[in-house]
Amino acid sequence: MRTWLCGAAIVLLAVLATTTLTGQRGGVFRESRDHPAIRYSDGPRHDVVTALGRAVQAGEVVLAFEPTTGYLHAVLEALDVPVESQLTVFSKTSFQAHRINPENPRAIYFNDTVAVGWVRGGEVLEVASLDPTQGVLFFSIDQTPTDRPEIRRNDQCLACHLAWDTLAVPGLLTFSTLPMPDDPNAYAVGWVTDHRSPLAERWGSWYVTGAPPSVRHLGNTTDPIEYVPGASLDPAPALDTLEGLFDLTGYPTPYSDLVALLVLEHRTHMTNLLVRMGWETRVADYEDTRAGQPPDSVAAAGIEDTAVEFVDYLLFVDEAPLPPGIRSTSGFGELFSAQGPFDRRDRSLHQLDLDGRLLRYPCSFLIYTDAFDALPERAKDAVYRRMWEVLSGQATADRYTRLTLDDRRAVVEILRDTKPDLPTYFQGTVR
Repeated sequence: MRTWLCGAAIVLLAVLATTTLTGQRGGVFRESRDHPAIRYSDGPRHDVVTALGRAVQAGEVVLAFEPTTGYLHAVLEALDVPVESQLTVFSKTSFQAHRINPENPRAIYFNDTVAVGWVRGGEVLEVASLDPTQGVLFFSIDQTPTDRPEIRRNDQCLACHLAWDTLAVPGLLTFSTLPMPDDPNAYAVGWVTDHRSPLAERWGSWYVTGAPPSVRHLGNTTDPIEYVPGASLDPAPALDTLEGLFDLTGYPTPYSDLVALLVLEHRTHMTNLLVRMGWETRVADYEDTRAGQPPDSVAAAGIEDTAVEFVDYLLFVDEAPLPPGIRSTSGFGELFSAQGPFDRRDRSLHQLDLDGRLLRYPCSFLIYTDAFDALPERAKDAVYRRMWEVLSGQATADRYTRLTLDDRRAVVEILRDTKPDLPTYFQGTVR
């Protein structure tokens, strides 16, 4: 189903009602974000952005201010976010929408757990951070020079980032938005994308460098698009760099890297699944403890169902196929693939494939995050048991045949060497 949007304010609110064009919908979190087991608004925080804010206020870290980019470079360096991850998007899907247009696109930078949004000439720097237990937290930093800039929680972001498409937890979104005609009464249409979305539905209002001319997608055009799902598309303009499209003053690189965009799309929904998995289990554990009773069978069944959805996405079971010829133009691909941890055969879940699929070994790198390690015991047990059912070959449904024996063995071997808490049954035989 498509979502119709009108004006920047409605863009923020209408996200609450969106679904993907392909109808990929799973379960959602159904309790308050401030349930006593969660306490999103006032619970203890242990994420890297909160830690950075404390260090800045204590004078332990100095964030340098630059005339055009403000605190962008200092924050990226402090949070270990590579400039090579730069992506540029000109849809008006930020609370700084009035400054965003094709000549002044918003730039996004990210690593596995942090995302930074910069708008040239904007009032604030936008930051999102995955906390091990609190989920995705949102912050802003005023783009005015001061000795100790404050990194503030910004729940204004929840107007977009708490929605059915984030699984009803504060989360992340990657939107494809069709460019609007130059008409104040015009409506725009947009939808959420992730690694399951056909490429023909992706990247509306994004600049994309590195896509081969054969790839049909919605990016790299500012002209209004009449898009009909399933209809044939003209080839999108192929870009090696952003040079010549707009004034690049202030942008750290002249790229909006396709490979970085593919990684970000996977990362957004995986992050939301991770938060939902933890929150649902924490609420169930809290309610069982308060009632002084053994684990509720209905809640336990729900956790098992969530684990199935979680693991299917974690293992890329429904990944849309990628065409040949995709390359990283900014250097992001090389940096990303060089990340560990590595197994004894020098293999890593960060290694990219790009020949028909995103990752060389189909298991999400977010399994190494502190948020995964902090999952409640019941949640982690359900996830690991379902992973073993799929990876060992016990799950025989047709949809799992895309995971070849070699792929499943490789993932298990890598996890054996790199996940210290892996259950002993992962030492079993993969068939």
